[in-house]
Amino acid sequence: MILLSNDDGIHAKGLLHLKRAMKRIGDVIVVAPERPRSSSSHAITLHKPLRVFEWEDPDGDTIYACNGMPADCAILGIRVLCPRKPDLVIGGINDGPNLGDDIIYSGTLAVAREAALEGCCAFAISIDGFESNEYESAALVADWLARQLLKTQLPRGVFLNVNVPNLPFEQIKGLKITRKGFKHYVGEPEKRVDPQGWIYFWRGSERPVSEFLPDTDVGELAKGFVSITPLHTDNTFNELVDKLQWWEQEFTKSFQAVKKR
Repeated sequence: MILLSNDDGIHAKGLLHLKRAMKRIGDVIVVAPERPRSSSSHAITLHKPLRVFEWEDPDGDTIYACNGMPADCAILGIRVLCPRKPDLVIGGINDGPNLGDDIIYSGTLAVAREAALEGCCAFAISIDGFESNEYESAALVADWLARQLLKTQLPRGVFLNVNVPNLPFEQIKGLKITRKGFKHYVGEPEKRVDPQGWIYFWRGSERPVSEFLPDTDVGELAKGFVSITPLHTDNTFNELVDKLQWWEQEFTKSFQAVKKR
């Protein structure tokens, strides 16, 4: 059982190509947002009802459209709509890469992260392009990786971030296991004035600044390699835990001094 979702919505071409590839492997269930939810990060819906509708995709297959966020779609798929716990959960194929800071903002990554929190094997896959995308290349990568993961499960809490060059498959140079690279967005939100004269701001005009370092997702993808970065749901910076232990005693001293006043 393979569960698919995304943040580009049920009409996304990447999702359709991914579904076709996964159907060659096993049973597939698709639960995706009813409309685009890009850059929604790991938001969940608590302020309104979650609704799920059956939808027929261009292949005539029944899929599920949800009015919630990508993470909501993952939970509903895993806990409600799948007849059993899925063997694999995939977010994608996303239009545009998810590199560096994108990992924080991406709803595609949230699908895989939410699945990992549920104890499922999961990855997110994105293509390095927004127009004339070589979806079939990314679908072939997803097919290969899915077969590997169905034979060898990931450690609990680990999920993969996969980025594929926007190239014909025969032009891809290979695959690299990478670490998160540097890609950060700079610039001010665009200031505008509406017809009533009120000022508002529009995000999206910020530009990315990247460092194309070797062995990073940013650097290897730019060279034409598929990048696979293992990520973990545990965000603890363990190197600092022991170094900050002395704060415990310092806080106790300070607290006791306050109590004596």
